[in-house]
Amino acid sequence: MSGDFHFLDIVFFAIVAVFLVLRLRSVLGKRTGTERPPAQWNQGEPEETLARREAPAEQRGDNVVELPTARKPAAEPLPPGPLGEGIAAIRQADPSFSLDPFLSGARMAFEMIVQAFAAGDLKTLRPLLADEVYKPFSAAIEGRQQNGETLVSELMGIREIKAVEAAMNGTFAEVTVRFVSEQINAVRDAEGRIVEGDPSRIIDVVDLWTFRRDTRSADPNWELAATRAAEESAS
Repeated sequence: MSGDFHFLDIVFFAIVAVFLVLRLRSVLGKRTGTERPPAQWNQGEPEETLARREAPAEQRGDNVVELPTARKPAAEPLPPGPLGEGIAAIRQADPSFSLDPFLSGARMAFEMIVQAFAAGDLKTLRPLLADEVYKPFSAAIEGRQQNGETLVSELMGIREIKAVEAAMNGTFAEVTVRFVSEQINAVRDAEGRIVEGDPSRIIDVVDLWTFRRDTRSADPNWELAATRAAEESAS
């Protein structure tokens, strides 16, 4: 008889376990692979924005393509004087413009352009330069190649980089940056003789480069639109 009671107990607990499992599934549901991530993964994004972004395109009621890399309006303070006024004008056309990230990009562009020009790398230069700058750069490179000359150029470092001018020119945002760099520059002829500069001498080079971008364009990249050397002295 005791064995029968133990058997009935096992059956009873099994029925209770099945009942609890069914209740839990009805309350919690089951995973299908389409669940939304936890709320903390979408911090700062309102529920209605999330629902709209996740809805099929035909249900959104517009043709806006929301890019995941879209930036928020810049919040950094404006510098004083004409530079700040120019940046404010740029932000009227492009609220996301921020000077610090821009200068970081300008530094990278400066290094790439200096190195590519020395190497005669027109492929790298083309997307970085406006037509009015690309033409003289490419002409100088082609002239070196025709004469069998080689530019020995080494960028030792950048001591200073700062924006000195900013303005809107029509729909184009323009920012002029002052670079103070240490460089080695020399030109060798076809026989390897130095015809210009000194490959053993580091000089200070001060450049003023103007970058521009069409604020109406979806392309966020800037291009070098003008260059001029402010001064150059030996160190």
